[in-house]
Amino acid sequence: MPSKFTMAPLALAALLCASSAAHAQEQSVKIGVTGPLSGANAFAGKDNENGVRLAIEELNAQKIKVANKTLRFELQSEDDAGDPKQGVTVAQKLVDGGIKFVLGPYNSGVAIPASRVYNDAGALMSTVGTNPKITQGGYKGVFRIVASDSQVGGAMANYAARELKLKNVGVIDDRTAFGTGIATEFKKQAQAAGMKVAGHEFTNDKASDFAAILTALRAKKVDAIFFGGYAPQAAPMVRQMKALGLNVPLLGGDTLCSPEMAKLGGAAVGENVRCAQAGAIIARQPAGPAFLAKYKERFKREPDVYAPSFYDQTMFIAAAMKAANSLDPAKVAQQLRTLNHQGVVGTYGYDDKGNLKKTAVTVYTFKNGALAPLASY
Repeated sequence: MPSKFTMAPLALAALLCASSAAHAQEQSVKIGVTGPLSGANAFAGKDNENGVRLAIEELNAQKIKVANKTLRFELQSEDDAGDPKQGVTVAQKLVDGGIKFVLGPYNSGVAIPASRVYNDAGALMSTVGTNPKITQGGYKGVFRIVASDSQVGGAMANYAARELKLKNVGVIDDRTAFGTGIATEFKKQAQAAGMKVAGHEFTNDKASDFAAILTALRAKKVDAIFFGGYAPQAAPMVRQMKALGLNVPLLGGDTLCSPEMAKLGGAAVGENVRCAQAGAIIARQPAGPAFLAKYKERFKREPDVYAPSFYDQTMFIAAAMKAANSLDPAKVAQQLRTLNHQGVVGTYGYDDKGNLKKTAVTVYTFKNGALAPLASY
C-alpha cells in the first residue's frame, strides 16, 4: 500500500492535469479601450472605461462559450489624450498587440484617423464619436454606438424652435471635429426650422476666456447660444455669460450632459443650460435603474454620459460572438448588423454603414446640479 508521501506527487499531477485541461477549454479575448485618461476630458475617458469594465466582469461571471471554449475577457485601456496623433499611435499599439475589438475613441477627431488603422488590421471599432465622417469611410468594422451630430444637432434645433420658440441664435464651436460637426448640423437645421443664426464665433478646446466672442454675440441680441464643444469649456463659458449680463440659454450636445458640467460651472449651471444626448432616459428604461445601482456600487460614483453605451456595446459584441460561434471580427461584425440587442439605454441595431438604425435623443437641463430630462425625440 503506497504511503501518504508517494500519494502527494500523484495527487499533484492529477491536479495539474485537471488545471491544464480547464485552461485548454478557455479562450482569452482582449477588449481594447481608448479614450482621454489625461487632460480636461479624463473624467469622460475613465467613465467609458468603467462601462466596459463592468460589462467584462459580468461576462466573465456568465462564462459564455464560443466554439466550445469558455471566453475569458480581459481589458486593455490606453490613453489617447483626446489627441488625433496619440490616438493613431494607441490604435497601432492595440492592433500590434493582437486586439481585434476596441471600444472608443471618445473624440470624433481621434476616431476619424484611428478608424483607418483598425480597418486595415481587421479590427472592430465601436465609438461614441458623433461626426458623420466617421462612418463615411466604408469600413465594415466601424460602429457608432450613439446618435450622430445630425440627429443630436437636429433634435436640439427642433427643441429650440418648438419648445423655446427661439428666433435669433448665436453659434460657437471649438474647431474640433466634434464641435464643428455638431455646430454645423445645429446651424443648418435651426435655419430650416425658421431661426436666424445671427453669428458664428470660434474658440478652441483649450480656451478659458470667452469674453470677446460672447460680447460680439450679445451685441447681436441673440436669445440663445449653441456651443459645439466640451464641458470643460462650456462651464466657464456659462459663468462668463452671466458676468456679462448675457442671460440667455446655453444649448449644446451630449458633451454638456455631464455631471462635470455642473461640477465645473457651479451655481451658474441650471435651467439656463439645455443639452441633447443620444439615448432614451436611462432611469425610465426597464434595465436602467439596476444598471445605475450596479455602477454606483462598483465605482462609488454616478455614471457620466457614455458609460451605459460602452457597457451595452460590450455586451452586444459578446452576444454577436456567441451568435457567430466565432471570434473572427468580420463574422462578429456581420452579426452586429443582423441582430438587435436590448441594452440599458435602448435597442441597438446597425445599418450597413455602422450607424444605429434607430435611436432616441433626449433633451436635458440641470436642476440642483443634476440632469433633469425635458423631452425625447
